[in-house]
Amino acid sequence: MKLKIAVLPGDGIGPEISEQGVAVMNAVCEKFGHEVSYQYALCGADAIDKVGDPFPEETFKVCMDADAVLFSAVGDPKFDNDPTAKVRPEQGLLAMRKKLGLFANIRPVETFDCLIHKSPLKDELVRGADFICIRELTGGMYFGEKYQDDEKAYDTNAYTRPEIERILKVAYEYAMRRRKHLTVVDKANVLASSRLWRQVAKEMAPQYPEVETDYMFVDNAAMRMIQDPKFFDVMVTENTFGDILTDEGSCITGSMGLLPSASTGEHTPVFEPIHGSWPQAKGLNIANPLAQILSVAMLFEYFNLKEEGALIRKAVNASLDANVRTPEIQVEGGERYGTTEVGQWIVDYIKKA
Repeated sequence: MKLKIAVLPGDGIGPEISEQGVAVMNAVCEKFGHEVSYQYALCGADAIDKVGDPFPEETFKVCMDADAVLFSAVGDPKFDNDPTAKVRPEQGLLAMRKKLGLFANIRPVETFDCLIHKSPLKDELVRGADFICIRELTGGMYFGEKYQDDEKAYDTNAYTRPEIERILKVAYEYAMRRRKHLTVVDKANVLASSRLWRQVAKEMAPQYPEVETDYMFVDNAAMRMIQDPKFFDVMVTENTFGDILTDEGSCITGSMGLLPSASTGEHTPVFEPIHGSWPQAKGLNIANPLAQILSVAMLFEYFNLKEEGALIRKAVNASLDANVRTPEIQVEGGERYGTTEVGQWIVDYIKKA
């Protein structure tokens, strides 16, 4: 198979973890006889500094011309600490989602047995937790009408029936492939937009009679994720709620550095780690590359290259079992490994497999 990949390293630790993701992709393609080519492009603070735009038109063209995008992270403190900044790195991320029509964000939340002790939850609560959060990505408050002056501000949480139907369809399809349990998360007791979500979901549920569909207010869902994370199989929700709940879900595993994600929709799919740019760690060779590497596994699986994805997952699990880990998840007294060393260990494992 021939794959054309757009690579967007972005900011902070992005270039370091991106390098490891590309190295793993090369190793897998060589192993299985695939041809892969890359085109690198600017985004985030790096793009603002160089061309004044966090998602330049040239980057958009590179993404549209690719089979998939391997994205890393955006963000920089000089923008975070300036509330008057008119252009921000995160605007590039929103622009990418909107222009590529990436309306579905898929975030798996699964635990690693050897890292259960890192979870803030008790072993008996978290061991075996395995669910997917599906977040609507191009609607809601993040993209609705906005206003701000010195005395008043508002964000409009607008959704249309077609936007809700298409994300629910994605969620039901995932549920059908898993344990056939879908939880629709909303705030229908307060928000009109949520009442439309629930109405549409109730209309669609009979189309998927094999799937058990339940409905949960977002505050209850946040609590349930902590009390009983194993309850969930597939969870679907709107943009703002999804942003919050997926970060909560990531903490269950014990490290945000372990979880990948995919964003799919109308055009080129994007695969990225869920963590941020961690600018304080830039250049220190301490960032965990596993979420980026597992994003590569999701990329292969998207193209139905399941054996390739499975080998990456096997290599990641082997590295954890062998205590080849970056500092934030290393066992006490364990050998010190950096971003580069962890990536190289996984590449070597794949080559020998």
